[in-house]
Amino acid sequence: MTFTSEPHVVPIKVYFLLAAAIIAFAANSVLCRLALANNAIDPAGFTVVRIVSGIMVLMIIWFLRQRNRGMLETNKGKKGSWLGASALFVYALGFSYAYVYIDTGIGALILFGSVQVSMIAFGLCKGERFTLTQWIGFSSALAGLCYLLWPTLSSPSLFGAIAMLIAGLAWGIYSLLGKGSQDALADTAFNFFRCLVFVVILIPFSYSYFEFTKTGVILAVLSGALASGLGYALWYSVLPYFTSMTAAVSQLSVPVIAALGGLVFVGEALDLRLLLASTLVLGGVLVVLLFKPVLR
Repeated sequence: MTFTSEPHVVPIKVYFLLAAAIIAFAANSVLCRLALANNAIDPAGFTVVRIVSGIMVLMIIWFLRQRNRGMLETNKGKKGSWLGASALFVYALGFSYAYVYIDTGIGALILFGSVQVSMIAFGLCKGERFTLTQWIGFSSALAGLCYLLWPTLSSPSLFGAIAMLIAGLAWGIYSLLGKGSQDALADTAFNFFRCLVFVVILIPFSYSYFEFTKTGVILAVLSGALASGLGYALWYSVLPYFTSMTAAVSQLSVPVIAALGGLVFVGEALDLRLLLASTLVLGGVLVVLLFKPVLR
């Protein structure tokens, strides 16, 4: 028997929220790369500032929301999880260290390749299936991403490649956990808050390597408070509306949007490669999103 896995119609606003989350992911990639590639801050220091700033912003927003609802005295219901916090911290730390040792192109391929493998494999095990049209869309998006990044590929550092692979798998786990979220803001805020334990453990081991500059701290704060904190809350808010496989494919658009952002904010030139790759990736992702997968 075959039936659709998404019996409800996805509201239009969910697609806008998904787009906002993907844009936040792209901004996060740019901010991380700017900070780490220019040695404005060290990887561990970047991770610490990123997580702490995310905690501050998310907890303030959650507190204000609860106060407005008159619910400060209630603590019913589980908010986040230690597994979610662990996956979030492993992703953040692995991502930061990986980009010190490998280039953006190969890093993006390893990251999003491992995310696709983990989330799509989970979806297949749960009985999710793409339609033929969706497989064509997924193939188009993957081919477009490879076409965009191929000229930048080089033999990666083994340490950097392993760190990015672990980061991608951790992000896949974190995303899969978000599919069961009933309160995206609370779950994200308390996942970040639990990460404080890991930050405290990390500091003694990396304190002697800390290198902070004003620019690096600003980039890390923007990454943690906006691109990560608010972006991940948006991501958790839309995940329940999509299957694991659909959510996985939507993230293939992140490198393309980051490249398009370079046109606007860095003044980079629009070339034929970027135009064709953007068409393949964004068009393929749109096909996957608009056609409902099936559950067998």
